[in-house]
Amino acid sequence: MERLRALRGLFACVGCMPRCTRRRGRGRVASPVPTCAVTLLLQRLQDQEGDRAQVYYELESVLWEDDDGRPPCGVVNRLLAEVSQDLTAAQGVTDSVRTAASNVLVALARMHFSLVMAELQGHLKATGEMSKEFVFITLSKLFSSYATQCIPFMRLTLAGLRSVVDQVKSGRTLSIVCTVVKQWSEGVKVHLSSGKQCPWPAMEKEQICENLYQLFCSVLRNWQVCKEEKDKQAVLGAVVAMMAVLLQEELHQEHVWEQLLWLVHQYQEVQDTCRATKSLSIFLEALKGIETVIPKDKFLAITSATFYQLSDNTKQRNKADREELTHCILLQAQICAEETILFLQSQLGDERKASCVAALGLLGALARSDEPVMTEKLPQVVESVQCLCRDPRTQVRRAILHFIKDVLSVNAWSCSAWDVVGHIFSEFSRTTERRAAGNLSAQEAQEEGELQELCMDILESLDVSVRGVTKLLWPRLLLYVVPAQYTGMLIPVSRCVRALAERGDLTVQEIEELDPHFVTSMFQGPLLTPQTLLARLLVVAGSPFAGSELQAAALLLMQNLHSRIHRAVGATWAAEIPLLLQCLEGKDESFPDSAEWEHRLLKLLRTSLETMEDEAWAEALSCELSRWLSSSPSSSEEKSFLYKALGAVLGACKEVLHVQEKLLQHLEEANMEKPSEVQGMISLLSYATESNFHTVLDTLTMFASRLCKGKNEKTSILKEMELGSTRAHATRSALILAHGSLALRASKEQLLVHLEGDIVGNILLLYSCSCQPSALPALQRMFFSLGPQDLQNKLALVQSITDFSSAFHAVGDSACFNPSLKGKLMEILMDFLKEYYLGSPVSPVPLKVVLALEQLSKLKPYLGSKDMFEMLVLCCKNIVTHPSAEMMRKIRKSQQAAQYLQLQQTSLKALSRLMVVLLETEPSRGFFQNIVHIAMTSGNMWERKRALQTCSQLLAACENLQRGDACKHFGSLVGLLAPLMCDPMPTTRQLAITCLSSLLRIQAKVTNRVIQTGDIGSLCEGLNDCSTTSQLQTSSKIARIVCRNFPLDHTTDFMMAIKDTFQKARGMRVRAAGKWMITFLQMNGKNIRRDTLLILYILRSCTLSLQQSTFMPFIFQAVVILTRCNAEATVGSFSRLPESTDSETWRRIRSFCLQRWSR
Repeated sequence: MERLRALRGLFACVGCMPRCTRRRGRGRVASPVPTCAVTLLLQRLQDQEGDRAQVYYELESVLWEDDDGRPPCGVVNRLLAEVSQDLTAAQGVTDSVRTAASNVLVALARMHFSLVMAELQGHLKATGEMSKEFVFITLSKLFSSYATQCIPFMRLTLAGLRSVVDQVKSGRTLSIVCTVVKQWSEGVKVHLSSGKQCPWPAMEKEQICENLYQLFCSVLRNWQVCKEEKDKQAVLGAVVAMMAVLLQEELHQEHVWEQLLWLVHQYQEVQDTCRATKSLSIFLEALKGIETVIPKDKFLAITSATFYQLSDNTKQRNKADREELTHCILLQAQICAEETILFLQSQLGDERKASCVAALGLLGALARSDEPVMTEKLPQVVESVQCLCRDPRTQVRRAILHFIKDVLSVNAWSCSAWDVVGHIFSEFSRTTERRAAGNLSAQEAQEEGELQELCMDILESLDVSVRGVTKLLWPRLLLYVVPAQYTGMLIPVSRCVRALAERGDLTVQEIEELDPHFVTSMFQGPLLTPQTLLARLLVVAGSPFAGSELQAAALLLMQNLHSRIHRAVGATWAAEIPLLLQCLEGKDESFPDSAEWEHRLLKLLRTSLETMEDEAWAEALSCELSRWLSSSPSSSEEKSFLYKALGAVLGACKEVLHVQEKLLQHLEEANMEKPSEVQGMISLLSYATESNFHTVLDTLTMFASRLCKGKNEKTSILKEMELGSTRAHATRSALILAHGSLALRASKEQLLVHLEGDIVGNILLLYSCSCQPSALPALQRMFFSLGPQDLQNKLALVQSITDFSSAFHAVGDSACFNPSLKGKLMEILMDFLKEYYLGSPVSPVPLKVVLALEQLSKLKPYLGSKDMFEMLVLCCKNIVTHPSAEMMRKIRKSQQAAQYLQLQQTSLKALSRLMVVLLETEPSRGFFQNIVHIAMTSGNMWERKRALQTCSQLLAACENLQRGDACKHFGSLVGLLAPLMCDPMPTTRQLAITCLSSLLRIQAKVTNRVIQTGDIGSLCEGLNDCSTTSQLQTSSKIARIVCRNFPLDHTTDFMMAIKDTFQKARGMRVRAAGKWMITFLQMNGKNIRRDTLLILYILRSCTLSLQQSTFMPFIFQAVVILTRCNAEATVGSFSRLPESTDSETWRRIRSFCLQRWSR
């Protein structure tokens, strides 16, 4: 009855009528819901049957699933009484049972919310011994599930919570109570903020606020001095939630201001400052929503505290925490914008790096927020930031760049007083210089690299449609295209220029309209002429080290700025540059390498100059390229392309004096002691020859005369010293190479007129001048250095002979070279071969001489047989038999090993081609033998390999030319190749089978019959086997194939070649030779009766060798086979051989055969 009276009083307070009163008013209505399940479960609880927690779970499930009606009040009252006992029991009930009981109340509130709330309110006010922890938990759950239905009970709940604050001191219960206070306070705030939809009348609203204020005071009085961290965090959340509500009532605002310092002080009290920041953010959000003026001292305290937290580097904060702190300051700026901005500006001058960086980041965030006050104050802020642009600290520099990025993204007009674009480029240049200095630590270098990337990113992400950006960028960007220190920025610059071009903003302003003081201070370089602009972009586009992205940026700049470069190139570049861009993007499969890229780029340059038809413009461009070339260091990556570009432009110029002036200038400036300079100068002259052949040749002749002393010319000692200097020597060598390159560029008519007299004459003059020091007095010879310079001079001469011979041969068959001049050149080259073969160390000279002889031998009139033979012998000695095995071992340990060996392979191919040339021109029938019998039986494995390489290419040429020369030496070739199939080097074995296959095909064509070669190709795999037994077996199989198709008239030649192997070779090659000999005699012994005497003579001479033990079994077996096949002829031949010179071994063999077969 007491519970019912309490319920009636509660319902009267909240404006509800008790359910029983309404029933009496309308009569009893039977519940359509079957209540047996609830009743049965309640009975089990009352009877203490089973697990109480499990019963509660089942009861909760029934209450949630029952959607058709409600349990009667009697059952509900009994259930509330039973649940309340477990919920508030001081002891003897587990937490799992309490939790289950709490959940039952939440489920029951779905249909009987008022009864459940009344029950909980009663527990709040109760004063006896009881546990109220799960009462608070249930209140929290109810608010989470039924927030709207809780509104009528707000005043009573707040009053009830105030009554328990004094009773709870710490621990879990305090945290739960704080959660309930926070939840219900937030509910009050939401409904107070709803304006006209607020569910409370004015009086009720005042009472609720008063109750909340009383609760607020009680919480502060009792819990403000908590010691435990969890308690502090819980109280902080509850207090801030109540402060946010009380702010809306003017009556209580003063008390809220008083607690602000406590709120800020929590940063020093709590360990988890993230919670303090979140609480402060909630308070500031509430403060932003009301129209009130916060006291300045309180506002400054909040701002200082949050800023200190943000700039304190001693604490490790995650990204979310920093974002929350930034959000707090942005909220403060929305509340008191001017004060916040002034505070942040004051922090820019702080000596603490962290404070400065934090202030810059916040000012940038405010700029992005687009606050009206910030928009108004932004120019002043920009001026303040500008004062920091000289700060050397990396973090400050990065923060300034981020600030610029933020400002440019919203309002570029505010930067009118500070050239922020110039600052971006200045920072990029600054980082480049610091990294190039090489005195940075790894971390510093990484930081500088990140600054560079940030500079590029700012321009890359710049939106040109933002107000004021166009005026800020154009035409300032043009000033940063040419200086080399800004090369890396061309990619974002190109994007900006392209965007401006698409908007039609490239004609808004000219450079001449810029402030001259700005141009002078920001741009320390040459005047920005169209030629300067094109030269710079060409150099970047042509540099293979720049990277495809940077090259593409340069080309796009050319295309978008074509009207500023020359009015005539627009259509040409619009058609050609997209094709070049496709090459860079990899879409053009025909784009092979950097050399081809340079060729296409220079072709575009020549086409552009032809389209312009402007001589003055072309000369100005050549002057600009010349200036770039003169100022570039020799080690510069772009200098090679500059030489070619200048040559291409000079080739398009028509003014002879201008072309000569520029050529002479760079001939004098170039340091020819450096190979890169030599190659560059040759490129310059070659490209300039395009339309100015005679001018270039005359200039070379003029310059060469300065470096050569006349025959009867008297010169001073200083002049002699100058002519004999290392630089003069190197320059003469470079000029020799240049003349050869000039011949390659000359037309047929120009070559026929100028080759022998002018080009070759100058080459021989320059070479002879370099060979004159030996005739000088001793004092003067001291200043002339031989050695490396002598080698350089010879290599230059050999290369130039190769070049002009190739050029003259390309003229056609009708051209005939001067015989005496050709003889002189041949004599020089032959002397080189003799010199290096007679003991000189390994050198590239003889290898290159072979290349030169290949080309020179093609020129008419052809050489005679004697000269050819002498030349061939020397070539083979230098290429095939030189260097020796000892020299090869030394080469392998040197740094130039790979380069030398590659050159040697090229020379071997050239030797083969030279042999083919001589083969085509050789009238003598016996010349082929002199070509192939070189070093095939050498003890040096590398010599054998090189000889086989030459032989294989020569046989392939004979096969293509359908020459039968090889067939005339079939026997000797087979005899030489056979042992090499068991050579220690796998490459040699494969080359031997390749030669043998070619020889068989040639034989088939000459004899005009089909030769059954079988599957020789598959047998090659057996020769690759590491097992010598397998190699020998494979060799024997190949021997049977060859011997079936062997022309017997070459038997003697075959046996002589086998004899050479027996006498010179060792190991497996001897066994292979013996196997081949035995196979041949077994298969053809009966058909070679007429050669019996010669064969016996050859076998007899083999027994005179000191290596008899190696091959003697094969000799004995061969004689036995020969005697068995032709007994009469063999026995007769024994008597015809003189016995006086027989070796002991041969006497035994002869005696054995005569005793057995003479009968």
